[in-house]
Amino acid sequence: MKVLRLVLFGVTFFFVSLHLQAQVGINTANPLSTLDINGNLSVKTVTINGNGSGNGGAAVSINDGVYLSLVPFVTDDKFQLPSPASFPGRIYIIRNIQNTVTAQLTTASGMFFPKNSTTGSAQLYMYEGNLRTVIVISDGVNWTYIN
Repeated sequence: MKVLRLVLFGVTFFFVSLHLQAQVGINTANPLSTLDINGNLSVKTVTINGNGSGNGGAAVSINDGVYLSLVPFVTDDKFQLPSPASFPGRIYIIRNIQNTVTAQLTTASGMFFPKNSTTGSAQLYMYEGNLRTVIVISDGVNWTYIN
């Protein structure tokens, strides 16, 4: 009975210590954060084609990838991010790779806020010289963008 108690105590201690030490290291023996990567990081890259319907048409949904290359076929082809409420903390890096065609970025709900502003907008227009590349981050209600 005493041995069984020691075994149960040891197993309990092991699982509690795992819970308290919930840090994972990649290429490091002593992770200092929940995820500590000592090396390079690659993220999923996706190319998303517009549908050629422009401002009056339906948006192409964005639902995959981290680094997104948008390819609008006509001016103001719409590309729609998911609801920020569905994906709090989600980050996308988005680039319009067309040189002369504007991409319109929209969202299923919420708004877009520049990094240092309290004034939001319902869409972003991405073209040469204006938000050609943006990073958007969900706060659980809206998207904050950095260019």
